[in-house]
Amino acid sequence: MVTEGVHLNGGGPQERLLEFDFTREDMPRLRVLVDQYAAWAGLAEPRRGDFVLAADAVATNAVEHGGGGGRLLLHRSPGVLECTISDSGPGFAPSVIPDLAPGLGGSHCGRGLWLTRLITDRLVITGGGGSGAGGGSGAGDGSGAGGGSVVAFMMGLPS
Repeated sequence: MVTEGVHLNGGGPQERLLEFDFTREDMPRLRVLVDQYAAWAGLAEPRRGDFVLAADAVATNAVEHGGGGGRLLLHRSPGVLECTISDSGPGFAPSVIPDLAPGLGGSHCGRGLWLTRLITDRLVITGGGGSGAGGGSGAGDGSGAGGGSVVAFMMGLPS
């Protein structure tokens, strides 16, 4: 399926690889699915492991802080693999992501997003508490309508 919309890659056509609604009990399956689809899309190790780790960190935040679950969308476009995770929680401000290594700045949250920002090529947060981390104008069709947050990240695929 090819979809159009505002995405991290600049809005070009994208192929939706996966749409997965999840709760805490689905986390092991989420990791396996993201790994399988990322491999199929052409993302090789060790970057694929980083992509799965980022998806796990953001999905865990959705479970713990965003209403107990969320929706993961995985898209591929030429040269890019993008993951968008939305939830129905209260949202948050991107400023919760520490600039320093977690623990050094006194913050007790934001570690998963901090890590995601470090290991992916781009991170965008919209909905809920605002937008901004990592730049960009939006996270695509992850919805976030009716509250909640939308966190999207991407990695470049090999040519």
